[in-house]
Amino acid sequence: MVYILGEQLIESTAEYVTEKKIPAVFFINEDELADTLERLNIPWERDYSINDVYFCKAETQQDCVFGTLCIPKLLDILGNRIRLMFFVNDKFIVIVDNSEFSMRILRRMRSRKIHQGETKAKFLYNFITEFMNRDTEVLEKFERELFNLEDSLMHYGLRNDFQNSLMPVRKRLLTLRGYYDQLSELGKSLEEDENHFFTKKQVKYFGTLTDRAERLMGKTIHLIDYAQQVKDVYQSRVDARQNENMQFLTMISTIFFPLTLITGWYGMNFRNMPELESGYPYIKILSVAVAVICIIIFKRKKIL
Repeated sequence: MVYILGEQLIESTAEYVTEKKIPAVFFINEDELADTLERLNIPWERDYSINDVYFCKAETQQDCVFGTLCIPKLLDILGNRIRLMFFVNDKFIVIVDNSEFSMRILRRMRSRKIHQGETKAKFLYNFITEFMNRDTEVLEKFERELFNLEDSLMHYGLRNDFQNSLMPVRKRLLTLRGYYDQLSELGKSLEEDENHFFTKKQVKYFGTLTDRAERLMGKTIHLIDYAQQVKDVYQSRVDARQNENMQFLTMISTIFFPLTLITGWYGMNFRNMPELESGYPYIKILSVAVAVICIIIFKRKKIL
């Protein structure tokens, strides 16, 4: 599939484009990569597979710019990612995609934008930002989810599944932070334009792409901090409950320690044990008095 830059065409023969030297974007799968690069006179000697794509980056080669895109799926951020490769030279863009993702992006661009891309820079900018359009909405959903977790913690107290609800959110946010950081670096690499494939007026699109990725990364970092604050509130509640339990155990120990001491004395075998015949009434009174005094002290200290 070939898209002619600056026109409303997405289908044409490769021979027509290469013979006329019309700037175009080629959408191919990995099996067509070697033949297409040879036809477009783009040198490529690496033994590199699309399955080896794990980052978003752009590298300047002698006669082209080589880049990769590793895009998390918004509905399954921690799952398998969408992997693409792209090549850019002075005339053409080649996008390598073993799925239908890039074609779906192109169809969305054509339906949403009047000018999908009159130049290579504008096309790359539109293409990359098109799959970033929903990211702000996704981050807002994460913010609402964190707010609901915090609200439930404040109103309903500790829940057994709280950690199981919070930790996946934090993991997804950390994944997105790394992804946006990579997109920011990719935009900076394209903006440098070491091979001068773009005009000075065109490279501004990549600066805009970098700014957008950095804003999304800033929002993600803010949400990660918010998630940490929610976790800290949860931990403080857990600590408070543990302190209450320890306080209760301390009171029990304080009351029964002197009673244990008294019964320990009277549990010894010695001659002329007082109250042996009468059933230890004074010891019973003393034990009750000790317990009452401890309770009064706890109440005055506002422990009870």
